[in-house]
Amino acid sequence: MAIEIKAPTFPESVADGEIAAWHKQEGEAVARDELIVEIETDKVVMEVVAPEDGVISKIHAAVGETIQSEQLLASLEPGAAAASPAAEAPAAAAAAEQDSPAAGAAQGLMGPAARQLVEEHKLDPAAIAGTGKGGRVTKEDVLAHMQKAPAKAPVEKAPGAAPAASQATAQAMPQVPAGPTAERVEKRVPMTRMRARIAERLLEATRGTAMLTTFNEVNMAPVMALREKYKDQFEKTHNGTRLGFMGFFVKACCEALKRFPEVNASIDGNDVVYHGYQDIGVAVSTPGGLVVPVLRDADFMSLADVEAAIRDLGLRARDNKLTIDDMTGGTFTVTNGGVFGSLLSTPILNPPQTGILGMHKIQERPMAVNGQVVVLPMMYLARSYDHRLIDGKTAVQFLVAVKDLIEDPARILLQL
Repeated sequence: MAIEIKAPTFPESVADGEIAAWHKQEGEAVARDELIVEIETDKVVMEVVAPEDGVISKIHAAVGETIQSEQLLASLEPGAAAASPAAEAPAAAAAAEQDSPAAGAAQGLMGPAARQLVEEHKLDPAAIAGTGKGGRVTKEDVLAHMQKAPAKAPVEKAPGAAPAASQATAQAMPQVPAGPTAERVEKRVPMTRMRARIAERLLEATRGTAMLTTFNEVNMAPVMALREKYKDQFEKTHNGTRLGFMGFFVKACCEALKRFPEVNASIDGNDVVYHGYQDIGVAVSTPGGLVVPVLRDADFMSLADVEAAIRDLGLRARDNKLTIDDMTGGTFTVTNGGVFGSLLSTPILNPPQTGILGMHKIQERPMAVNGQVVVLPMMYLARSYDHRLIDGKTAVQFLVAVKDLIEDPARILLQL
């Protein structure tokens, strides 16, 4: 009896999904827990795996089709692949193709991140070797292919002379006025569900809040000195977890949120909801768009716990492994545009939150210290807030508190 493979149960915050890619086709054999199909929602990419060994007998939803929670996706005939004669030829062909370097790309086994890179750089999918499960082409495979691709060798010719073929061609071709002759190429592709949802939320934030941004600058020398002194010992003690800057800012924000509870609040209709906990969202850039996974109860986490959790969330975001629970909630957000070289920006709120902290590039600047000009590693901080709930005085005091904690990191430990 065929087994029905259905879409996962979507949470209330996710209305529907879209079939992003099928990794198995009708007549192909699958093993238990092997990836069959990817579903893209407006928050995460969800993977559906085979419940048992068997053969895909019927696919009920095509790529690009919108699906609902628990909708039927495919039918699976349980048992070994040999039990289905119709599956033997496709399975044998697939096995033979997987021996070739281009197997994964030729079968269309390509994740969303890899597919986006291929389209952006106009690469030949058949030339990319897939190292993932079942010959799947990963983002790393595409990057490796781009690094190995040889540059086109220049055509050698004698000084002052052109090849005979080129001369003949030049004589036959009409004269073209000097100027741009390259073809003006355009490509139209549908916006992904995740990108569309990001756009919707950004518009919601700008139209539905009284957003204002205040700025300050922080001397990063104390944190940099502390990091330089203890980074090796920190990494050894905490099983390879590296000591970065995000951990200091997350812990500083947790302490500042305790002092200014309205910054940790949200607006729900005509009510103000004050949160008695600090769930810090950390903005992460992925090939599919910006996502904000959440550190739960960040105020109870150690610096090492924060750094390890941020790294784990970043890796899972890159590999499309984040779950809906990872993305839900959050009372305050920290974003770091400095990793891309941004010197100053105005971060947009992440509704229903009423505050977000923007970190930026560390830049050496001449600063006046006790009447002397000193070159210091400075970072601009931007604090966007919803003026409907938070007054300018509170917003500035919150940012100054974060600045003081970073410039004297011992205060974070002592909660001063």
